[in-house]
Amino acid sequence: MTTVTKPHDASRMDGIMHSYNALPNWVKIWMNFILGPVNLATLAFLGEPGGALVAGLAIGGMVLTVLIVITSGKFTKLAGAGHVVAWTPLVYLLVVAKPEGSALYEAFLTVLLVINVAALVFDYNDVRIWIQSKLRS
Repeated sequence: MTTVTKPHDASRMDGIMHSYNALPNWVKIWMNFILGPVNLATLAFLGEPGGALVAGLAIGGMVLTVLIVITSGKFTKLAGAGHVVAWTPLVYLLVVAKPEGSALYEAFLTVLLVINVAALVFDYNDVRIWIQSKLRS
């Protein structure tokens, strides 16, 4: 009988932390102090029109990305695919059918749109680079 050994959880976490620490400082600041908080702030607007959908897509992109990082055991160019899958429809919604609500909510949606469009510029490029690297190998 053969046994399949899986990487120990600690070594997987070590790989994730090592790859996180290797990211440029501006990326870590962007993720931890701008991108993450702005997308998590969607939870404060669940009672606004479209609030649940906006929060679901915003946080869904984060969750998908975390799952990709955990599955691969490190931050890779593929991590941006989680954002691409969920935030592309979010951006479309905010551009084409932006929900109307309180003044604060509408201002927040504008900030969310700008932040996520900026993120998607990098994410689409990262996913493109990842796909090209797989096609070459």
